[in-house]
Amino acid sequence: MEKYFRPFIIDVEASGFGSSSYPIEIGLALEKEKRYCSLITPVSNWTHWDKKAEKTHQVTREVLMRHGKPAIEVAMELNAILEQATVFSDGWGVDKPWITRLFASTGIRCLFSVSPLERILSEHQMNIWHETKERIIKKLRLTRHRASADAFIIQETYMQTRAGTG
Repeated sequence: MEKYFRPFIIDVEASGFGSSSYPIEIGLALEKEKRYCSLITPVSNWTHWDKKAEKTHQVTREVLMRHGKPAIEVAMELNAILEQATVFSDGWGVDKPWITRLFASTGIRCLFSVSPLERILSEHQMNIWHETKERIIKKLRLTRHRASADAFIIQETYMQTRAGTG
């Protein structure tokens, strides 16, 4: 049994960085070793595409069209997995609007809540966060900027900084 609460973490990759962008991938880090990740096929009115964002997450629009799931399917899966849970995001200011956009486009009510990660971080955790996160990235050798890998890194950083091993 773990000594500390393991928060569920959500991470969203998007088509760009501005208000016209939309979610293209959602990743979750849940219980230890359990993750979820899905690419999202853009709905018809999601047309914005930023090449800088594509370079960052290394997913082309063509890959989304070929391997993504329909937005409604991803929304239903997220609700089924998360039910009434609270998930935390280290980029709440952008992730929350993209999650809202996903659910709004499907007409499905989001059954879980998304909260800023900072709400559960102590001052000590914040002070050692970046150095701990960099060490975890190097140790895990995760070089691709993808949603489930990012969520897992954030969750592991939380756990190590909480345990005082950061």
